[in-house]
Amino acid sequence: MSYTALARKWRPKKFSELIGQEHVRRALVNALESGRVHHAFLFTGTRGVGKTTIARILAKPASSSTTRSTPRRAAATRSTSSTRSTCCPRTPSTRC
Repeated sequence: MSYTALARKWRPKKFSELIGQEHVRRALVNALESGRVHHAFLFTGTRGVGKTTIARILAKPASSSTTRSTPRRAAATRSTSSTRSTCCPRTPSTRC
């Protein structure tokens, strides 16, 4: 029998399951619905207020809606030297 931490077992999976932090939940849900999500969020507070839980819930729609761009995918399949020559048109001996 494997042990699962209580925080993982009972952690809410959706904003509708979240209890407390109503002002934070409302602001994030409105941002997601309107499609105007900021590029960064800073969750602060004492232990046990739900910072990690809110961040995990917020990350789910953000990670599913973003896709990697073609240049990144192409760069990931090439060697480092060819990628460096693509991004830095200097001589190969100099670093970017």
